[in-house]
Amino acid sequence: MSGEMARLRKAYSVPAKRGGRVEYTGDGKPEMGTIRSARGFRLMIQIDGIKHTMPFHPTWALRYVEAQGNPEA
Repeated sequence: MSGEMARLRKAYSVPAKRGGRVEYTGDGKPEMGTIRSARGFRLMIQIDGIKHTMPFHPTWALRYVEAQGNPEA
């Protein structure tokens, strides 16, 4: 899984890391979430208050709030 996250970071020039926090604004209201993994060229993000992860494009309506988590993820 770590290879997928590294490829995604390189391809889209984003600071995505497992455990990193993001703000999603695509539904008209900001929602906070946590990056759980990468699958293909999508981030699997768990929006706060939702039990499952959902796929997000790494550059669409996402703001990377903090760089935390495992840098090798």
